[in-house]
Amino acid sequence: MTSTTSGHGPTAPSPVLEIHDLRVDFRLATTTVHAVRGVSLAVAPGETLAVVGESGSGKSATALSALRLNPEPPCVYAGGEILLDGRDVLGRGERELGRIRGAEISMIFQDPMTSLDPLQRVGNQVAEVLRHHGAHSRAEARAAALAALDEVGIPDPERRYRQYPHELSGGLRQRVMIAAALVARPRVLIADEPTTALDVTVQRQILDLLVGLQERHGMAVVLITHDLGVVAETADRVVVMHHGRAVESGDVHDVFARPADPYTRQLLEATPRLETAG
Repeated sequence: MTSTTSGHGPTAPSPVLEIHDLRVDFRLATTTVHAVRGVSLAVAPGETLAVVGESGSGKSATALSALRLNPEPPCVYAGGEILLDGRDVLGRGERELGRIRGAEISMIFQDPMTSLDPLQRVGNQVAEVLRHHGAHSRAEARAAALAALDEVGIPDPERRYRQYPHELSGGLRQRVMIAAALVARPRVLIADEPTTALDVTVQRQILDLLVGLQERHGMAVVLITHDLGVVAETADRVVVMHHGRAVESGDVHDVFARPADPYTRQLLEATPRLETAG
């Protein structure tokens, strides 16, 4: 993997999440798909790391691995380690993983309509995160869920709390997903294409919201995206993935200004530009 670094600035804080030489296979009936082939990355508190690449590059499989959410089988973790505060996630049992998911690491998925339970009121789904981790009474969980809905900019949270996902717009559903992801105050947030299903105006609002929440809570953010414009505006560092491998990494501005890998250059050249004739 090519690494592009600036060599300037203060010493970065220690990473909260580290992935070393991760290898993820999907062993199917007639073939084995090597989805992730030796990927390494790290993200520190208060930092945004973008993971970019075309569809099928392995970026989502890498992100899901941090929470062991790839279905096992057919998924097999064939090598490497995923360290949360120095402890390997891949070696933990299901009960311990249940304590990590949502409390230490949370994830925002691409499509909130398929991620939210259509039969449950949205407020209950946010409160359930706290109830799952056992530290709140029903009343305390409800109050915290209302506060979370308010923090992510949902108007009239008391009324929205009682509504079902189909009663909300796409932007409001995504805000509910963010509230559920952050209500337990995780230290790492993984956002997998969090604005893909939204129109351009709402995309901007959601990205601004995530930036503001990160600054407020100091969490580490891993942003999975194919949108290089989003990366340029929101990320501190970037990892470029291609065919399951991380082919380049470094400071966003350095990688975009001086891409060292041919695939990175191709991605940048393929980005649409608005130019004035003449």
